[in-house]
Amino acid sequence: MTAELTETTALQRQPVRAGFFRGLSGKLLFLTVIFVMLAEVLIFVPSVANMRIRWMEDRLNTAAAAGVVVDGLQDVQLSRPLQEETLMATGTKAIVLRRKDESRLIAAVDMPPEIDAQYDVAAMTPISAIRDAFDTLLFGGDKIIRIYGPIGESDAIIEVVMEDASLRKAMLVYSRNVFFLSLAISLFTAALIFLAINRLMIAPIRSMTTNMQEFAAEPSNPARVLEPVPGRDELSIAGQHLSAMQQQLQKTLKQQKNLADLGLAVSKINHDMRNILASAQLISDRLADVDDPIVKRFAPTLLRTIDRAVGYTTEVLSYGRTTEPDPHRRFVELRPLVSDVGEMLAIDPNTGIEFQIQIPDGLQVDADSEQLFRVVHNICRNAVQALMNDHADSGAARLISVSALRTGSVVSISVDDTGPGMPPKAREHLFTAFRGSARSGGTGLGLAIARELVLAHGGTIALVEKATPGTLFRIELPDRPVPLDAFRSKARH
Repeated sequence: MTAELTETTALQRQPVRAGFFRGLSGKLLFLTVIFVMLAEVLIFVPSVANMRIRWMEDRLNTAAAAGVVVDGLQDVQLSRPLQEETLMATGTKAIVLRRKDESRLIAAVDMPPEIDAQYDVAAMTPISAIRDAFDTLLFGGDKIIRIYGPIGESDAIIEVVMEDASLRKAMLVYSRNVFFLSLAISLFTAALIFLAINRLMIAPIRSMTTNMQEFAAEPSNPARVLEPVPGRDELSIAGQHLSAMQQQLQKTLKQQKNLADLGLAVSKINHDMRNILASAQLISDRLADVDDPIVKRFAPTLLRTIDRAVGYTTEVLSYGRTTEPDPHRRFVELRPLVSDVGEMLAIDPNTGIEFQIQIPDGLQVDADSEQLFRVVHNICRNAVQALMNDHADSGAARLISVSALRTGSVVSISVDDTGPGMPPKAREHLFTAFRGSARSGGTGLGLAIARELVLAHGGTIALVEKATPGTLFRIELPDRPVPLDAFRSKARH
């Protein structure tokens, strides 16, 4: 594990550059050469077939010229030496001139006993030409072939018999020249494409890669943020998004550092606050023994308030570790719990704010009573603050209403107020700590804590749109699934 961390740290401190042949530049150059060569192969296949046909036509035209001259000398037979010279000049073994009614042997020396293949240059199709060309290239060189075709626009046909060695040699020379020409074109094309793409793509990508490595080494250094290149192409847009992401990450890191410092300060304050509350708890316990009607009236509320404060200070460190304790769920009556919330709010009657509870008696919810109290209290406290900060004289009642109903195994709790409503900016980060506050100076922790506690119960919390002014939150808490053994045991009794 230590070796892996050391290697990762080394990669962050020292920018890594890929070698030429292992990097994008080398791969691009190699692939361009390969692709251009493949394209040249597609060109070479029909071109070598056409070259073969032209070569055979040239031999037929040469033989036709000699044949026409000889044919003009009626009843004259070429001597043996002259036939050999004619055949040598045309590269053939026999020349035959055919017309509709007759055939004439112009020259022939050492006629082979059989012909291996014959070709009509006037009747070749592209497919047959390509097939025959590769047959000659791969398997030719020792075959006797017969080639024939028309002479110009006349009805005469010239026919030659020859070895295909010279044809195959010419095709090999042609193939070699095409290969080297294709290779040169490929390298030249690859160089141009490489230079263009290296400038337009590889260099910017390499610059962004280096920047990411440097930013990873020092993410808090503002100088490491990428300076994006203006433009509308994909790489420019990617650079702009990367720069924005780095700036946002730096803000987040700064915020996290502030939160860490805040957490340390809160832990120190919490330690002393717990001692103070412990002393207040001892004193409040003695107040319960005082025989005074007013003291007896407010003492229970004071005791519950101090007990909750002690519990909250105990859970501060747990929240600092980004975890809440698991809820200790049991069926509790909801109406008394909400009544405690109303007493804890201590709404001044002079504000004109009315707190209503619209919950049926006996409605129970399967939840941790302390955590559910915190959820409802946080939402109601936000509602009270919103109503107190609303200075608009609309004439409407200033009301906070908490209602609930059970549907099957789910209890739905609604907290509704007639305040100014949730601002659009607060809606964007509604349940995000330190960002979802709807008022100046708020932390946004109340809704963040409420959401975390509701999710721990397997429930949901959401802001509900409504037609009238104000804010409506709805919490839905399902009962825990009943184990099968417990269900059967209960059914028996």
